[in-house]
Amino acid sequence: MKRERWIGLVVISVAVALIIVDSTIVNVAIPAVVDDIGITSTEVQWVQESYTLVFAAFLLLFGALADRYGRRLVMVLGIAVFAASSIAAALADSGSALILARLVQGLGGAAILPTTLSLINANFQGRERGIAFAVWGSTIGGMAAVGPLLGGWLTTDFSWRWAFGINVPLGVLIIIGVLLFVPESRAEHDRPIDWVGALISVVASGSIVFGLIEGRTYGWWTVEQAPAVGDWTWPWELSPIPIAFAVGILFVAIFVVRARIRHRAGRPVLLTPDLFGIRSFRNGNIAAAIVSLGEFGIILALPLWLQNALGYTALQTGWVLVALAGGSFLASGLASALISRFSALTSVRAGIIAEILGLALIGLVIAVDTPWWAICGGLFVYGFGVGLATAQLTNVVLHDVPVARSGEASGTQSTSRQLGSALGVAILGTLLFTSLELDLGQRLEGTPGADQVVAAVVDSAGAAIPGIEAQSAAAADAARESLSSATSHVAYAAAGFLGLGLLATLGLGAARREADAAEPAEAREAGAPAE
Repeated sequence: MKRERWIGLVVISVAVALIIVDSTIVNVAIPAVVDDIGITSTEVQWVQESYTLVFAAFLLLFGALADRYGRRLVMVLGIAVFAASSIAAALADSGSALILARLVQGLGGAAILPTTLSLINANFQGRERGIAFAVWGSTIGGMAAVGPLLGGWLTTDFSWRWAFGINVPLGVLIIIGVLLFVPESRAEHDRPIDWVGALISVVASGSIVFGLIEGRTYGWWTVEQAPAVGDWTWPWELSPIPIAFAVGILFVAIFVVRARIRHRAGRPVLLTPDLFGIRSFRNGNIAAAIVSLGEFGIILALPLWLQNALGYTALQTGWVLVALAGGSFLASGLASALISRFSALTSVRAGIIAEILGLALIGLVIAVDTPWWAICGGLFVYGFGVGLATAQLTNVVLHDVPVARSGEASGTQSTSRQLGSALGVAILGTLLFTSLELDLGQRLEGTPGADQVVAAVVDSAGAAIPGIEAQSAAAADAARESLSSATSHVAYAAAGFLGLGLLATLGLGAARREADAAEPAEAREAGAPAE
């Protein structure tokens, strides 16, 4: 029985890998998609971001559904939806068909992630629980790096369609493994689902994530690029972004007030307020959101820099990023020894410090002539930190949550991370392109056609540099220098956010040893201490 639990953990981790790889693999495949089916720049953006938008919006709902109807059941259904929509994506012959498939993929992903967390929370206790979360977290860190490598290989040697098609056989194998080795788990009570609360949460999360993702494109206040759907174009000078934020904040307020009123009346709610009376859950979610501002921020900028400043291919870029995966998997291998000696919270803090150090090393060595091994060293240290911090922070957040409410809590924790990640991407993306624009403008000041060169480099995220070199080698060299400088700034900024996240972990209290803090599953099923 014990061996089956660990095999089940491997299957659960592969399920996480499925959705993490898909979120990174698409970025590498996009140029081939454009060449093959001729999608527009607007469609390119939505192919990449529609998945994230739906994924973040539905995490809370699927967490609650998992508690009510069975965590394994919801996970299997999510994998099935994900695989089926991957077939549709692989066969898409237009931008609209591909976007629709990606939206459905987001639904499948939202059903998978919180259920993997809640199943681990239900099936492992004590020191084993910390090891299980380490394996889960290292899988996330490793697959975020392996995704571009896999995408580059499939796109280069086969077709971009296999970047989606690979999900189908993997999905079938995962479903078989889940049914064989992962026991079903659900709450003992049959609490009805708060469907109105679910709708409010979808609107709130979706609006905020939309604003964070699209702010740089459409304009944070006034329209810089008018959104268009078919023949309809946004007609106002005011950008849709502040409206999206206003709607999101309003619906968050409605959600909170409504949940408090219904909870006091003894009526079902999607997220019960008393969960936030658990100190580790409340403060842990705050810390997780802040840490997510910095985590994976470098993955946004590094591929652009490696390919457009150093001239690497997509496959070569993927190989460089494998160093991150190596560090993350090493952390997973050392998890047992670390957790037996130190607390989960100590591992979190050590991991964040390693991430900060890795990002600082990367920021220091970035230049137009940086050798690949210099970047790999910083990425390895960073990946090691991700393997420690990501998993054990989740462990800390869910430690005192009753097993009966694992899905609800896991959906909340996943949503916090997604909102933090979206905010981090928005801030770091804005920093990258603003820094690139200002630095290149200064380097080319007084040069004929400087404004056009700057606009071309910024709008293409550096992809226009080879074309510029054919006309002016000096301008192309300046663009590479500026892109290198901007990428270095992003690395330092991401490290700064992680520093804030490290400070936020102080609110989690004194570290304690996981083995000493272990308690019987029956006790955790019954309830959790509130403060």
